[in-house]
Amino acid sequence: MAHKKAGGKASQHVSPAGKRLGVKISHGQKVGSGMILVRQRGTVIKAGDGVKVGRDHTLYAVLSGTVKFSQKLGKKLVSVVTK
Repeated sequence: MAHKKAGGKASQHVSPAGKRLGVKISHGQKVGSGMILVRQRGTVIKAGDGVKVGRDHTLYAVLSGTVKFSQKLGKKLVSVVTK
């Protein structure tokens, strides 16, 4: 029976915290301007009408309205529709 803890690399491994990426607002939900819609690495989802792209590829609303997810030429697209 061992009387010391293991001193190898396995016991020193600490995995990094998650970055909380993903879709934050669903289709049909109401949003205000400045609200974050999607946090992503790279432009997996493109910005449509009423949406801008941040420097870390975050999509955020620039208008108040309703969120609409769609596809255009096979690309995912998110836009904000005002009524």
